[in-house]
Amino acid sequence: MASYLRRLASALAAYQVADVVSKFIAVLLLPVYTRYIPPAGYGTVELLANGVIFISILVRLGIIEAFLRYHFADDDQARRDALARRAVLFLLIATTIAAAVIAAAAVPLSRLVLGRRDPTTFLIAVLGLWAFTNLELAYGLLRVEERVRAYAVASLINVGLTVIASVVLVVGLGQGARGLLLGNYGASTVVLLGLWWTMRGRLRGPPAGGEQLSILLRFGLPTVPAEASVYALSLVDRYYIYHNRSQALAGLYSIAVKLAGSVAFIVRAFQYAWPPLAYSVRDDAEAARLYGLVTTYYLLVSGWAVAGLTLLGRWILRVLAAPAYFGAYRALPWVALGWALYGLWVVFLVIAGRAKVTTRNFPASLAGLIANVLLLVALVPPLGIAGAGVALCGAYAIMLAVMHVLTRRAFAAAFEWRRLAHLTLVLGAVAVAGDLLLPTHGAFGFVARTVAFLAIPGLLHLTGFAHPEELAAARRLLGGRPRR
Repeated sequence: MASYLRRLASALAAYQVADVVSKFIAVLLLPVYTRYIPPAGYGTVELLANGVIFISILVRLGIIEAFLRYHFADDDQARRDALARRAVLFLLIATTIAAAVIAAAAVPLSRLVLGRRDPTTFLIAVLGLWAFTNLELAYGLLRVEERVRAYAVASLINVGLTVIASVVLVVGLGQGARGLLLGNYGASTVVLLGLWWTMRGRLRGPPAGGEQLSILLRFGLPTVPAEASVYALSLVDRYYIYHNRSQALAGLYSIAVKLAGSVAFIVRAFQYAWPPLAYSVRDDAEAARLYGLVTTYYLLVSGWAVAGLTLLGRWILRVLAAPAYFGAYRALPWVALGWALYGLWVVFLVIAGRAKVTTRNFPASLAGLIANVLLLVALVPPLGIAGAGVALCGAYAIMLAVMHVLTRRAFAAAFEWRRLAHLTLVLGAVAVAGDLLLPTHGAFGFVARTVAFLAIPGLLHLTGFAHPEELAAARRLLGGRPRR
């Protein structure tokens, strides 16, 4: 068990490197961007960026998810390489056709999505669809082989190119929202071409036969409706606020999502590192124990980050964003919690994939999507962007509950329900009580809330959260003593 946790920690560290650097630079540049891009422009950027990811899920037909699953079904490297070539070729053809069709209808689609005629900005998003989708598979090839250093280098290059291009376009050339999109997707295109070049030896040669493609599609296609429904949760709220409230309010909501980055990069790293490791465990009993333990640790880390954003979100916004964006603090705790709940959804996706019952993903995700729409309509008018965040969290909670009911007979992960409840109670009590009772401005309020945030690990320890063997391992780590 310890070896699996070390592998997961190593992979998480590598996958977090680029996100940490990206978030750090984004924090430094946020005061700049929010002064050159008004809230309405930021709302447009986030609407198109999330639309790119949503269409990408539909276009790739589950090929990336299926490749991650079946790479470990065969130990022969030659057949693994052939499978990789088949997946890359299929996705390249599919994305090129989709991008060409959507680009041909850029004018009417821009009116539909943006509420105005803007084909140039829309075509930048089409480039993003092609580059983002193929880059996800290229990164997947690195992840299944646990080439964490190569992944980190490629990701850091992507971050560097994105920052340079975005600053030049937004600040130097005054391109605003359009420049921010082009800097992001232009950099992704360059990195994708570079990765293909470095992998040319592996990608050169005949792809796997048609029967392998049919196997991939049989596994992957049932995951598409579920994944699309889940990601629609991140799109429908922005679309609803953008068109039914205001573009500026959509920009405030987008900034809240952006500042929830400390939770987002934990979730993304977990999303990349967890499936390859989880599928590589052959013994079901050992996998059940590992899945439960990792879920507890994930909730501990992500939940602590959510509590920090709940307590300190107002100060973060005052420091990092222009005054026009300060109202985003109302949604910040809720979207951060939504990110954390999405990481728990990743756990259930792996459970369904291991048990080969991916058709059960869709009913759960559809229930979440329906709940999200209903909650948005009910909560956004009285609560504004905070209502959208509450709707997102409610949808995820319903989705997770339905998914657990549908998968528990197929594969019973050994979830540590007592410790999960313990975490939820302590983290929720500190975050809610601190936000309601402590001052919301001034130096005293900041210090008091920081103390409350830092006290959470101590409260967990005093209330008996940790197992004795975990405490012993922590003492060895802190004391620098080697394990016998």
